[in-house]
Amino acid sequence: MASSARKRPRQEPEDNRAECPFRIDVVNPDDKDSKRKSKKRKTEGEDEDATAKVNLQMSPFAPCGKFKKHETMDLYFKVSPPKKWTDMTRYNSFVLNGVKYFSEGFIYVANDSSIERQKAANDNKPMQIRKKSDDDWVARILEIRASDEHHVYARIYWMYWPDELPAGTLDGKKFVQGRQPYHGMNELVASNHMDIINVVSVTSQATVRQWFEENDEEIQHALYWRQAFDVRSYELSSVDLVCLCNTPANPDRKLLGCTVEACKKWMHEECIIEDALQSTYKRLGADKPHLPPEPIQKAESEIEGQRPLSPSDTGAAVSAQHSIDVKAEAEPAQNGSGNVDVKQTEEEDGPTAPEDAAPSSGRRSASAAAGTGTPSTKLVLKSASGRKSGKPKKKGEANGETSRPWEGLFEVTLNTEKNGPPVLEFRDLREGIVGGEKTWTEPVKCLLCATTVN
Repeated sequence: MASSARKRPRQEPEDNRAECPFRIDVVNPDDKDSKRKSKKRKTEGEDEDATAKVNLQMSPFAPCGKFKKHETMDLYFKVSPPKKWTDMTRYNSFVLNGVKYFSEGFIYVANDSSIERQKAANDNKPMQIRKKSDDDWVARILEIRASDEHHVYARIYWMYWPDELPAGTLDGKKFVQGRQPYHGMNELVASNHMDIINVVSVTSQATVRQWFEENDEEIQHALYWRQAFDVRSYELSSVDLVCLCNTPANPDRKLLGCTVEACKKWMHEECIIEDALQSTYKRLGADKPHLPPEPIQKAESEIEGQRPLSPSDTGAAVSAQHSIDVKAEAEPAQNGSGNVDVKQTEEEDGPTAPEDAAPSSGRRSASAAAGTGTPSTKLVLKSASGRKSGKPKKKGEANGETSRPWEGLFEVTLNTEKNGPPVLEFRDLREGIVGGEKTWTEPVKCLLCATTVN
């Protein structure tokens, strides 16, 4: 079993943890006090190794969204101990267990959870339900350095599983923690959380792609990212807002798109169904039957006097229906010396690094273990998410009455399988209603411009 990378000291030695003596410190280039201290140390002739060089890492990530505090994710940093780091040879790649890993590539890195999961599998113990963050961590390699085949290290940027977002993360105008409703199952969050790991904790290569939200036809089945986390300000980059509810899209869920030129908004299926349930209850309540609309009868004089009509007479220009689209919501080169083969020693003690300045979210001690649907075209919901917090309660809610009185009375299915425009299929679940229809269909209307879509 491979070892894990360790970034903070531990009281007891652990066999499954890989030695890594380096630490990353984030630096503010505008910090005048830091500059004065550095100048003073040089004047007093302090050892060069005590004053780490300030480096600039240009971010390999360029999210479509924006940050409020910093325009980019570029990061100034120091490596400690600096001389030991710079004295090592820089490489473009390394080979571990027969697999070649390149700088700028994505990797899986083992952690404590994946180690325990591997041990349980080896002992035939029952597996517990786990979150995505219990899988191997994902990282992007920025730089590879080695002193020999037993001491190979990678400077990396961590990719976050949404479950790992720390408390106090700023998402738009609110502070959040962990996974948000719009995060997909295979979604990662890019970051400028820098670290140095021993490469023996790498378990395999990873494929991660950036998802551009304007690419409406792209469905994400593998690992992807669209949002980024800035460790300096604990801020998430913005994401596109859709629908009448003005919230982001989850790529694992479907959207319906209005193609009216003046609108072109995407709508959540859940919101369309919720609106249909609310409108139906407002029209029928708890006791009125649904009656089919009566056909329009023409006057006898109109039938006798029929003649071919011009397009303008028929009103075709104004009654033509608009269409709707269906959407599933679901490396710069570095100078080096070729590649280096990595061999792991059975026992190797080395200095440990103190706590780093990056956000503490259980990261980043890595351990070694191998870690690691398509939505249907129908969505049946009897109810959707409740009203957003912050809105005033409706009349009756304060007395304990439900704010969604249609629950259990009607069922709505959004059907996009049939040839032709999507339709809403209704089912009356009420008992004791005399007369009327128990099932019926209605066309879908845009929630924003009220246009019937086809």
